[in-house]
Amino acid sequence: MFNSIRTLDISIAFVGLILAWHLFRRTRRSTARFPPGPRGLPLIGNLLDMPSEKEWLTFAKWGEKYGTVPPSENMAIKYAHSILQGDITSISILGQRMVVINSVQIAASLLDKKGLISSDRPFFAMSELIGWKNGLALMPYGARFRNFRRLAHQLFGSNMTMKPFLPMVELGTHRFLKRVSAKPEGLSAHIRKTAGAVILQISHGYTIQEENDPFVNLAEEVMNQFSLATVPSGFLVNLIPILRHIPEWFPGAGFKRTAREWASTLNEFIERPHNYVKQEMAAGKARLSLTSSHLGDGVSAEEECDIKWLAGALYAGGADTTVASVYAFFKAMLLYPEVQAKAQAEIDAVIGNDRLPRFDDRERLPYVNALVLEVLRWHTVAPAGVPHCVTEDVVQSGYFIPKGSLIIANIWKMLHDPTIYNEPFKFNPDRFIRTETKEPELDPYKVAFGFGRRICPGRLLADASVFMSCAMVLAVFDISKYSENGVVFEPDTEHTAGVVSHPTPFKCTIQARSRKALDLINEESLSWEMC
Repeated sequence: MFNSIRTLDISIAFVGLILAWHLFRRTRRSTARFPPGPRGLPLIGNLLDMPSEKEWLTFAKWGEKYGTVPPSENMAIKYAHSILQGDITSISILGQRMVVINSVQIAASLLDKKGLISSDRPFFAMSELIGWKNGLALMPYGARFRNFRRLAHQLFGSNMTMKPFLPMVELGTHRFLKRVSAKPEGLSAHIRKTAGAVILQISHGYTIQEENDPFVNLAEEVMNQFSLATVPSGFLVNLIPILRHIPEWFPGAGFKRTAREWASTLNEFIERPHNYVKQEMAAGKARLSLTSSHLGDGVSAEEECDIKWLAGALYAGGADTTVASVYAFFKAMLLYPEVQAKAQAEIDAVIGNDRLPRFDDRERLPYVNALVLEVLRWHTVAPAGVPHCVTEDVVQSGYFIPKGSLIIANIWKMLHDPTIYNEPFKFNPDRFIRTETKEPELDPYKVAFGFGRRICPGRLLADASVFMSCAMVLAVFDISKYSENGVVFEPDTEHTAGVVSHPTPFKCTIQARSRKALDLINEESLSWEMC
């Protein structure tokens, strides 16, 4: 008993010394004026002010409350718009400065125009222990990151490079229609399966199993672990990185065992699909994919490593976000049946009812395009994005931001800013249609996928997947509110917490619009091999 207490005392003392050293080092900062924010406590700063979930809502409130008082009269004149709108606020947690940007203009100024010094990622000790520093999302800014971005652009960064893979998106969406028609109550599972199927086909030429596919299950497990590992408050080691050096047997070091187990899962997620492609290539059976098209005898070990991590990043960054957007589309159609009817009328007039929409129809469907934009805006998939980190001291809007500060772009606030979007909580695709009397409102595509050199490299694929889902579904299905025993189930407009936010679950009724529509759903599709 004495020995266990003594060990506990030593552990607490050791952690206390580490914390004191960490805070002392962090607080030796310039006393220059930081962006405004809630007043913190000694040592821990604003640790207790951090919300446990849906932090973007709290960030927006901070902007409204603390961003209205200018730090000086001169700055009030020069930066009146920024300050009055609460566009930039900040807090400090254990000496770490965190700056929140609520404005599109300031995000563009700091993250786009000053991208050379604002494109790094903060250090998440837990994610590094797992191995995520090799992935594009958390890779430090530098030569390897730039090489990754160049490779990503070559693979899927333009309409030209995406073109060979668009038939795969069309086929995957057609199969989605069949799944929904056969079992409409399984909508959420169908959306998730389709997103995973399309991306695995594009990234590795792999056709998923209809039930319990091992690659899909593995990918979902990894993405759940990624979300937990990158929450700053999820593990103490993320707040006090020096703890990563303590041995695994040390009391309180359970995070190291977790990291070791999750690292094994991540390695399997990266290696197994990649090895599948290599085996198929060796047998002469490999289908077109991003991986197969860039593997060959002349590929170096380093280049092969980049290819397999980039293919993994395509799934990691694209599957869950696409799921959230498509699910949000269905909820929006429940809540705004007049929008659904208008989009269906456009499809009927332009395409007719003898075939399904295709990508080459897109330019002739302006309202459906506007509907897709409104899906991106109305339901913000990544409300607070992934934090940036500045590598040098910088002054923004008259405020001092020290080197190493975390920069969080509050994308949710930007896409629901009433000074930019009229009635921002209403789903209204017409806001993006130019008329003789009004200009379209800000294109959410400029905000929803991030900023600067960290903008999502797979955004064209995500956009294509959401467009195809919306267009095909509207062509053949009517979506209406679910009723049971005369009681109509009213969906809410709530969303889940997390790095990727989903609409809360809902019930709906999905029916084929006509006998002809049902025939289109059930007609034979091309095989993956013919794409």
